[in-house]
Amino acid sequence: MIHPDFTILFVDNPLASADFYQSLFGTEPVEKSPTFALFVLNTGMKLGLWSRHTAEPSVTAGTGASEICFKHGDAAGVDKVYADWTSRGLRVLQTPVEMDFGYTFAVTDPDGHRLRVYAMSAA
Repeated sequence: MIHPDFTILFVDNPLASADFYQSLFGTEPVEKSPTFALFVLNTGMKLGLWSRHTAEPSVTAGTGASEICFKHGDAAGVDKVYADWTSRGLRVLQTPVEMDFGYTFAVTDPDGHRLRVYAMSAA
């Protein structure tokens, strides 16, 4: 049986992106080079940052067609993360709002990848 456990984002500069995500996650990458960086998060998920200029096969798509989602326990926590991330200058795509699945917002990282934080609805 297989299951997804690893996401790769194709980025312009893996070292700069690693610094960004290190600041966001509060943890260092387990691997960091000019062409690739890897984070292993406390949930077990792995996030790779691969240079769009050296990836094989060549990267042909742009960013913004998918999201990395971060679950939070409650709406107040979502608001705290929103305040922190917007103070870092992340571009806001969606301010905090209640949607059918829960309370959420969306921003982009420096490469334009969508990041969503959410708290599930109680129902």
